[in-house]
Amino acid sequence: MTKAQLVDRMAKDAKVTKRAAETALETALKAVKDTLKKGQKVTLVGFGTFGTGRRKARAGRNPQTGKTIRIPAARVVRFRPGAGLKKAVR
Repeated sequence: MTKAQLVDRMAKDAKVTKRAAETALETALKAVKDTLKKGQKVTLVGFGTFGTGRRKARAGRNPQTGKTIRIPAARVVRFRPGAGLKKAVR
C-alpha cells in the first residue's frame, strides 16, 4: 500500500476530503518522527511501539573492491508489533 492509497482509504473510511486525510496523516507521521528524534517511544495500543536503539560500529566489505571498510555506530528506528497487529496478520 502506498501513501496515496492510504490517504484514499482514510478519506473514504472517515468520510472526509483527501486533503484533510493527507493533512491528518502528515501530522501523525511528523509527531512520530519528532518524538523518536527526542529519543522517546511512541506506543499505539493494539498496533505496536516505535523506539530507537543503538547499532554498534562494525566492519563491512565493499562489494565492488572487496576492501574492508568501517561502518560507524548509528541510532536506528525499531518497531515492535503489538498483540492486536500480530493477531490480525496471522
